[in-house]
Amino acid sequence: MEYRQLIAEDASAYWELRLEALQNSPEAFGTSYEEAIQRDNPIERVKNNFKIKGNYTFGAFDQDKLIGMVTLVQESSLKMKHRANIFAMYVSPTGRGKGIGKALMELAIIQAKESKEIEKINLSVVSSNEAAKNLYLQLGFNVFGKEEMALKVGEIYYEELHMELILK
Repeated sequence: MEYRQLIAEDASAYWELRLEALQNSPEAFGTSYEEAIQRDNPIERVKNNFKIKGNYTFGAFDQDKLIGMVTLVQESSLKMKHRANIFAMYVSPTGRGKGIGKALMELAIIQAKESKEIEKINLSVVSSNEAAKNLYLQLGFNVFGKEEMALKVGEIYYEELHMELILK
């Protein structure tokens, strides 16, 4: 397994995995698959996102195939630069249960610590996703809030837990 920060050349592989994530786990993401496929120039958007200062996307590759990803985005405003958010955490079903998600999250946490500016990481997780919730708790995240009816997929509502990891 190879783990590394994604670069512009990885944009197509990232987009393919992102669409898989949105189809396989619609309750885990704020964006729907239907919205994602309507975007103009998604590969170019991904390439541009990879270049933004304070935006770090890490990937897990199994024999050159991207099977896991996580994005850490530092807040940009002066009063919130000490915070970052985790987005787009996903591991393909074939890679689950092998520690890939933990390794990706650890890379994001290391990056946050190395930034010298980030002191806190926030994330949201659907409360019914026990594996993800347990991983975040194991890594030291704490729940600081619960949002009822945070997402609606079809006619089903999902509750989200808001979690934080204080780095300092």
